[in-house]
Amino acid sequence: MSGDRLSFGSSGYFGMLALLLFGRGVDFLSTWVATPNLVLEGNPLAKKLGWRLGAFVNLILCFALAFWTTTTLVVVTASLLVAAHNFHLAWLMRLMGEDNFRHWFADRVAEARLPIYVFCLIGETVVTALVGVGVVVWAPIDSPPFAIGSGIIAYALIVLFYTSLSFWRLRRQVE
Repeated sequence: MSGDRLSFGSSGYFGMLALLLFGRGVDFLSTWVATPNLVLEGNPLAKKLGWRLGAFVNLILCFALAFWTTTTLVVVTASLLVAAHNFHLAWLMRLMGEDNFRHWFADRVAEARLPIYVFCLIGETVVTALVGVGVVVWAPIDSPPFAIGSGIIAYALIVLFYTSLSFWRLRRQVE
């Protein structure tokens, strides 16, 4: 799933690069609004890289991925959906402060019954992924709709993976 390779310096390449820079930039902005010190960052690699090295790695990835339209659209779609997900509670994280929000959320996680939490997380991600599957099934491979549907599926998997990872880390901390 990569589509035709674009030539470096072509208008298509720069168009894909602009989309990637925008998508990854909005993801970075939403993360910064939610957790400027990366205390609440769910991705351990992003947390370890920090802002400067993370921005550099993402910039390199943007320049590398812009050669392929389909791949670019998958990454941009997933990035924009992750950003929307981040913005959802960013205001509360900023209002409470990163540490206070983390402690408050850890307390809620400790109180949660595991079966209902897992059911709701799976429900959220499966229903989201089904939208992507619906698009992918009817779209020709390497078409923009196929890439966008794949990006929706990727987003659902990202949410499932990183939310599960954060949940288990928080559960271990409070036990």
